[in-house]
Amino acid sequence: MKNLIAILFVGMLSISAFAQEKVAKIEFKTDVIDYGIIEKGADGVRVFEFTNTGNAPLIITKVSSTCGCTIPKKPEGPILPGDKGEIQVKYNTQLVNPIRKTITVISNADTPTIALKIKGDVIDPSKTSVLEKKDRSLMEQ
Repeated sequence: MKNLIAILFVGMLSISAFAQEKVAKIEFKTDVIDYGIIEKGADGVRVFEFTNTGNAPLIITKVSSTCGCTIPKKPEGPILPGDKGEIQVKYNTQLVNPIRKTITVISNADTPTIALKIKGDVIDPSKTSVLEKKDRSLMEQ
């Protein structure tokens, strides 16, 4: 009887070891988008592209940002294995400030929470700063 139980136990372990669990995997082209230096009122829309490299449908349940000045938009339906998708991010470029924001993506992927980042500087070209570099030195002027 002990031998039969041992054989059944070993058989169950080997079957579970060979069984593959279907799981979605999300792979982004990049996790940081650099706006660079952009002018006030410029187009603030950027796109994070990704691929479902897993073997199950990927469902993005929530996408949020660290402030109301950044509005992310997630895909509506599931992303099938091998398919590509995108998360659109719109930054309010009316705010003249450095951009340092984090977008959090929550999904059913093997890594359920991913942090994406945007960075850059929004400038107002109509205003000049005394700290800006000059083309020529004071001696040359």
